[in-house]
Amino acid sequence: MRPVEPIFDLTPHPFGHGPVDPVVCDASIAALRQRTVNFAAKRYADMMFVSGLDRATADRHFRLRAAVVPAGLNDRPAGVTIQPEADAAFAAGRIVIETDPGDCRATVRWGDTVGQAVSRPGYGSILLGPHSAPDFDAEPIVRRFPDAGQSWPRGDAAEAPAAPPALSQALDGYFAASPGTYGVLVASTDRVLAERYSPFGGSDRATPSWSMTKAITCTVIGRLIHDGWLTSMHDPALAPLWSDPRAIHRLITLDHLVRMRSGLGFPVRHEDGRTSIGFENSAVYQDAGNAFEAAQRSVVATIPGSVFRYVNSGMNVLGSVIRSQIERRGLPYYSTAYGLLVDRLGMGSYQHSADLAGNLIASGAGYATLRDYAKLGVLYLNDGVWGRERLLPAGWVDYALTPTHSGTSYAACFRTNSDRVFPDLPLDTAWAAGASDQRIFILRRHRLTVAVSNETDHPIDMAALNRLIATAIDCYA
Repeated sequence: MRPVEPIFDLTPHPFGHGPVDPVVCDASIAALRQRTVNFAAKRYADMMFVSGLDRATADRHFRLRAAVVPAGLNDRPAGVTIQPEADAAFAAGRIVIETDPGDCRATVRWGDTVGQAVSRPGYGSILLGPHSAPDFDAEPIVRRFPDAGQSWPRGDAAEAPAAPPALSQALDGYFAASPGTYGVLVASTDRVLAERYSPFGGSDRATPSWSMTKAITCTVIGRLIHDGWLTSMHDPALAPLWSDPRAIHRLITLDHLVRMRSGLGFPVRHEDGRTSIGFENSAVYQDAGNAFEAAQRSVVATIPGSVFRYVNSGMNVLGSVIRSQIERRGLPYYSTAYGLLVDRLGMGSYQHSADLAGNLIASGAGYATLRDYAKLGVLYLNDGVWGRERLLPAGWVDYALTPTHSGTSYAACFRTNSDRVFPDLPLDTAWAAGASDQRIFILRRHRLTVAVSNETDHPIDMAALNRLIATAIDCYA
């Protein structure tokens, strides 16, 4: 009898079980409604129970953002939109928002569709969606701040002098044109030079970072390289679910992830039955689930390294790498994740948001005061040295703040001014950027950092911000 011709590779592969099963995005109308109420619940938990706004102020600040179908490679909207339907339901009172200060819980109802979020110290606001509780115990996190009593930036003590008249005038113009701004802070490497806050802001109010958290995550990766836990940004990303050496995911490097060139996407199943390839940009803040697992189950839609496409999934792959590196050493995840960077910088107000599974979301949704955000800027102004201790590898700051590809000014989780977004600022200006114009500017040539906090979905006057920072340079550099 003739042997059966094989159709599978019979070579033994003891180190993996094949590629991971892909996550499929449900883009049905029902799923979009669920994501819409989920995100609304998270926003109220953010505003009231993390930032500490009262309900009346939160109501004034809230902007209903309907979930959208994930877009393709060119980032243009794809599929149906439910924003008009959501706006009409909200105006008619069919979308109901309930808040429970006793449990730090927000619940949003749209008919039979219910989304919830809760806040717990150290875990930000945790999106529950239709679930009633997280899938983990949000126990208190041990955090240590050895320099808390020292003057800023090592500690918390800071007294900002009055701003020079020219800067005061620029601040007046900016705040008048940007009513959603919580505050602005200007600092050198050793002191706060000027700060101003809106009536709903304050030096002690933690405000949302959104994607400024990416800069925190990228910097933690730099810490792991400096401490020898990882070797090089150009090594494959050692994500726990990417263990099979035959899978194309093993071609994705840490550098690809921080520069948004991983190629990660996912199948999108539309209301009409079509399936397309989409790129995740906000689902992590709208889907109540395991963000790290979902990110690792992305498909590789483009050749790694070949195309810039801004996504959150790559950052949450990095989050899974960080968690894996901590836990494989037998260390406690939460206290170590904070202790690697933000606690070393004395950023006592900073906290991540956790997902339903207890992962500290690595792509966004962190919170801190402006004084603490600016400490990250100081670390980069000082070339990765904090006090007398080097925290980041030599050359890291140049690596992280320099774009390396044509077609985008994006560097490694920082944006840069190479395309003159801010025409009066130097070309080598870099900044961590959040979705609603939260920013930490790093002006290395002038040894200044400027932190700006803005409410989610509220526009700012970019020209006025450009003038403000240019004036700060004139006053202090």
